[in-house]
Amino acid sequence: MTDRNYEILSGDTLVAVWNNNKLSVINEALLPLYLKKVQNADLWLETRAIDSHRANSRLLKKALRLVEKDDISTVIHVNGATITDNYWIREIGSNLTYSDVKFSDDYFSNLALKGNYDSFNKAANSKRSKTPELTNVGSFEKCWKLRDGKWWMYKKATHDEMFSELFVYELGKVLGMNMAVYERGEGCIKSLDFTEAASFNFEPASTFMGDNEDYFDVVKALEKICPKAIPDYIRMIFMDTICANPDRHTNNFGLLRDIKTGELIGFAPNYDNNMALISRGYPSKPGAKDMLISLFNELIEKYPNYKSYVPKVTEEIVRDVIAKLNMKVKSQVIVDLVVGRYNQIVKQGL
Repeated sequence: MTDRNYEILSGDTLVAVWNNNKLSVINEALLPLYLKKVQNADLWLETRAIDSHRANSRLLKKALRLVEKDDISTVIHVNGATITDNYWIREIGSNLTYSDVKFSDDYFSNLALKGNYDSFNKAANSKRSKTPELTNVGSFEKCWKLRDGKWWMYKKATHDEMFSELFVYELGKVLGMNMAVYERGEGCIKSLDFTEAASFNFEPASTFMGDNEDYFDVVKALEKICPKAIPDYIRMIFMDTICANPDRHTNNFGLLRDIKTGELIGFAPNYDNNMALISRGYPSKPGAKDMLISLFNELIEKYPNYKSYVPKVTEEIVRDVIAKLNMKVKSQVIVDLVVGRYNQIVKQGL
């Protein structure tokens, strides 16, 4: 596919053809949302590529002996397939099927996660060449592991990053939020694939928002394309606010989509909170000019009906979550931080 003309499929359904830098849509209902917004398939493929700045990404490409290491060539090497959706590509006129390109092993996972020489040498001497790691996006070293027929994301994490991710997960569960499943690992945090091996298609918010993460603009977009996702979106940014997570961007939240009809089902589970809370040190008590609190309160002021989506947080709940995790942290500081930030929101009349 050196000329980069190819067919785009959802499962085994042809949805579009990219030929001579022109997109011809065959099935609008199943077309990836990115291609509905930006009708450029090469740009779409680039969004699916492993971050080339990750050190282990370079080792992985070297072990696979990829001659062309640019983002598009990297993605084409695995026919554009990922774990979290069933979109993929093939040469025009090819008889490849989805079962031919769907991932079935995690052979290169240790190299992608750890990057040590033994894993590099093992990968370099393998005859295998297909791996979901080439389309495993994000800036942290990570990998996909297959456990009992289910895919789990393993992501490198310090003690404090791990605590922060697990705290948000457990707190979200207690508060009745829609949360991706997380577990503690050795030097890593583990997260269960919430698409159930692409039984649903995950559409990151970047596919319909670009890099615009403005709360008001996201709400307006959701009102148009998936209103049922708004309550979970409000709960997610509420959690970001009380847990001091500044790293919510349009590639770490999004929507789930029916693979047969293309219908947007609702908001994807809350995930990727490893930059929250104490991951970069213990934040100070919130002041009047705290950015996240101000942004959330402005949204609630404009949409007062959203108050009903916000759960009640108590000191007892926070203490119980910390106790359950049983990790060495400054418990009282965390209690004061979360409850203090919550109280700054409550002042708006929640």
